[in-house]
Amino acid sequence: MSEVPSLYLGLISGTSADGIDAALVSFEQERPRLLAARTHPWPDALRTEILAVAQGETALDLDEFGRLDVALGHGFAEAALALLRDSGTPAAAVHAIGSHGQTVRHRPAGAHPFTLQLGDPATIAERCGITVVADFRRADVAAGGQGAPLLPAVHAMLLAVPGRTRVVLNLGGIANITVLGADGGVTGFDTGPANGLLDAWCLRHRGEAFDRDGAFAASGKVDDTLLDALLADPYFALAPPKSTGREHFHLDWLAAQPRMAALAPADVQATLLELTACSVAAAIARHAPDAKDVLACGGGVHNGALMRRLAELLAPRPLSSTAASGVDPDFLEATAFAWLARQRQLGLPGNLPAVTGARGLRLLGAIHPAPR
Repeated sequence: MSEVPSLYLGLISGTSADGIDAALVSFEQERPRLLAARTHPWPDALRTEILAVAQGETALDLDEFGRLDVALGHGFAEAALALLRDSGTPAAAVHAIGSHGQTVRHRPAGAHPFTLQLGDPATIAERCGITVVADFRRADVAAGGQGAPLLPAVHAMLLAVPGRTRVVLNLGGIANITVLGADGGVTGFDTGPANGLLDAWCLRHRGEAFDRDGAFAASGKVDDTLLDALLADPYFALAPPKSTGREHFHLDWLAAQPRMAALAPADVQATLLELTACSVAAAIARHAPDAKDVLACGGGVHNGALMRRLAELLAPRPLSSTAASGVDPDFLEATAFAWLARQRQLGLPGNLPAVTGARGLRLLGAIHPAPR
């Protein structure tokens, strides 16, 4: 691949920790353009550790915390280096890497709000020989914001249509929506669980990292009693801005429901899929009633059962993958963190206060220069 001006690389491991998405992105007239991408798997043992920490199933002392931070940094570096090799891109051609890291806690409320992502950026910079911008969320949280979601600005650049209200639905471990208003306004928030609970339940009962095409869920029957109890969680009734994560919606949260003991695993999986579909549809009906269409991205677009159920609940609004609009649904998040790295390098804000609730625009991310 020939050298491209303004070349950036974005990295993210999402809530499901199902791998590191890496995207090589160029910028032409400020718009990001995906040039190459790949997903780099976590080793099974490391993924198990990530999920246990993120769900609060294990506590880390300071030595274990430091070791995990650096181990994840090496994982992100390997993902970046693999993408550079695959695409034939020299490290010197990349202006900076934007590394989201791996979220292990997200607590944007309380007396001392915080959000914590691991994946030592200094390790990434040293291994790759490229400047790394990381720790994108904390400045927004310090300004009173949720620190999430951060993708709506990129959704607006790539998918907004003047005079048309539309919704971009990201189906990651957690689901979030971006409302692109007909008047140019942009809002968004996390609606609740998506792949995170589905993947965790599937791994526990099928030994598989995810429910391929929703087949496990499709083999079961929705339990309305369990569904109603899950939808009664106070998070769903909160007004935005709001955000959440695996530290709230995890298997222990599910296990606390008395109804669980009476249900077959497939019926629980079917109910979790319905929980995602219903909570997303309710959020769109409430906060984007005039939306003309819904564009989906994230790993959930490959879950046929989930997409079919969402299409039923969202009708008559059409639901499609962002691929239909020329935007790769699997690497939109990684593309966004390449954009955020560029924003930081240019001294430009990366948050949207109307989305996160921050007191104002903020520079996001800390810069870790390439070794000289």
